This record gives sequence, C-alpha cells and structure tokens, in this order.
Amino acid sequence: MNSLDFDKEPRDTRVVVAMSGGVDSSVVAGILARQGYDVLGVTLQLYDHGAAVHRAGSCCAGQDIDDARRVCETLRIPHYVLDYEKRFREAVINPFAESYVAGETPIPCVACNQTVKFADLLATARDLGADALATGHYIRSRANPSPDNPGRRALFRPVDAERDQSYFLFATTQDQLDYLRFPLGELSKARTRELAEEMGLGVAKKADSQDICFVPLGKYANVIEKLRPNSALAGEIVHMDGRVLGEHPGIVHYTIGQRRGIGVAIGDPLYVVHLDARSRRVIVGPREALETRRVVLRDVNWLGDAPLEASGADGFECFAKVRSTRPPKPAILRAIDGEISVELVDGEAGVAPGQACVLYSAPGDEARVLGGGFIDRSERSPEAQALLSSLLQPAA
Repeated sequence: MNSLDFDKEPRDTRVVVAMSGGVDSSVVAGILARQGYDVLGVTLQLYDHGAAVHRAGSCCAGQDIDDARRVCETLRIPHYVLDYEKRFREAVINPFAESYVAGETPIPCVACNQTVKFADLLATARDLGADALATGHYIRSRANPSPDNPGRRALFRPVDAERDQSYFLFATTQDQLDYLRFPLGELSKARTRELAEEMGLGVAKKADSQDICFVPLGKYANVIEKLRPNSALAGEIVHMDGRVLGEHPGIVHYTIGQRRGIGVAIGDPLYVVHLDARSRRVIVGPREALETRRVVLRDVNWLGDAPLEASGADGFECFAKVRSTRPPKPAILRAIDGEISVELVDGEAGVAPGQACVLYSAPGDEARVLGGGFIDRSERSPEAQALLSSLLQPAA
C-alpha cells in the first residue's frame, strides 16, 4: 500500500525528506524507508553563528548536519547537504531585521517555509526526480473532500494539538501542498520519540529546536542590532494620553502587548500599545487599549474551495488564530474592494503588525486550514484608536 497516496508501489516512489537533524524529520525518513520508499535525505545548511552551531535547541547548523548524516547512515539512505546560507540570509534573516526595525513582529519560520523550504528545496526535490517532498511538521494533508477540487490536497490540523504547526504553514500554496507530504500528522510527539528509539536513531532524545533557529540564546535584538546598527537608536516612551514617561534604548527591544521590562512605571500596569518606527517612540497604555476587533491582511494565501472574493459584504464565517499559542476563535472574513479584513468576533489583545492571522474551518483538531495572511494593521476600540491617531499625526 502506498501511504503517500500515489498510484504505484512505494519502491517506485522517490521521496526527498527535508532533514534538520532533529527527531521529527529523522523519524519521517525512518518511517518512509521502512515502508519501502526510495528515500533521499537532504539537509540545508542555513546559517553559522559560531558557538550557536553546537548549542542545544538549534537546527540546520554544524552539529545538526552531523546528526542528520548519522541518521541516514543508520537508515542506509543517501544524504545530501546543500549550502543555502546566502539564500537564507536574503530571504529570511534580512527581512526579519527590516520588519523589526519597522516596528513589526515578524515570523521568520513562515518566511523560511515560503521561500527556502517550500520553494527552493521543493524545486531541488523535483530536479532529483522525486514524487514528493516530505517534512517533519505536525500537520495533516489529504485528498480534498470537496468535489469542486478533484485531485488536489487540503491541509488540516494534526492529531497532536500541542504540536500543531499549522500557524507556520498557512502560506503553503496549493501547488506546493499537492507535492508535500506530512507523515507525522497522525502521530503524537511521544509516539514519534518511541519510533526513534525503536529505529535505533541517536536523536531520539534530542531537544526540540527553538522557533527562531538563527538567534543565539534567543536574543533577537542582538542579531538585529548587528545587521541594522541604526535600530539601536534611543527614543521616547510615551503614554497614549501624550505624557512622555521616559526613554528607551531602541524599539527592537519591544513588542506589542509587552508588560514586563518596559522601563517606566506610573502605578497602574502599562503595556506596549504601539511602536512608532517613524519617530522612534514606544507608546504605552492600559490593557484595554490592546483590545482588537478587526485586522487588515496583506500577502493573503487562500486554500478554500470557493473564491475569496465570494465572501462579499456579509463575509465568510470561519475561525482565526492570531498567535501560534492561541486557539482559533470565531471570525468573519471579508474581501471588499481589494481589502481583505478579518473581524475577530470575541476580540483579541496584543495583536501586532507582521504577525500572521491564520484561518480555519472549525475550532477543533479536525479543522481544515483555509489559509491566512500577515497583519498589516489592526483596529482598536474607537476611544483607543482616536488617541493613537492623534499621537501619530505628522507634525504641522
């Protein structure tokens, strides 16, 4: 039986497995090799930050490449290493820095999937004659249940909700989705590690990689300041009511919704409400000023069956996720006069430009991923919006 939904024997099906050196992608290679597929392991060398290549929780660097090679030796499959450092820097690291300098909160994992993994590596897999590219992401894909799209695949949340990576994969295009396979979508993380032990893989107990793989010790501001020295310029910390409360060392040290470490106090709790990159101001206010009811999206990727424009003025009822750690909540998607917006029915707090808004058919683990986009701007309550607008007016 061909578990990857191809109409031929596994031995006649070539699959490239994207191997990061971690347990997840290693088990994917092991599962497919066990099932008799013609498996090729490919590891991308993405960055090199000196000591970072050997730190726990890294990926796609020196030690991880060695781990991937040893796994392939154990499984007796070919292993290739491709130098993508320049491409990764151009497509992921530089835009990440630029986005932070602009006062946004970027998601480099999405950019990496969009460009390096699901575009460049996918093209390489095709050049190698592969029928599919398989990864260790926890997400499911299967034949589209709608008769309107025969032969196409649809994306669904995984069995293990705690490992759900659909938020980082919303930008996967339909053509990419048809070529990709995600063998771990039906497994729990615990079962994945059990399989690694059964296969005798040395990475069975290896720690998971962190979200931002190229940031040593999680200090992203240090990376940004190195790439963009002007990002460290100081500025004012301003209350929404116009009071100047203090000075900050650079807006890259702050994110929307942040409470701790702001550097000022007035007795009542303060939160970062807005980052004004133009004037280098960190604008703070009360928690209620973070409440967001509507977001406008850019760079939208739509995987639904009906055209996005068909939602009309009444909108399309769905469920939206504005942070990877938050559950999908009721939302209404609208596409009017070229503007795509999402009404967050219950409201959300701490929504920042640059983050993703991912759309689902339902709130549970059987939910289909309908796509999503990056948040271009958010709209607060009328009172908070009025105060922000008055602060952000250009000087006369």
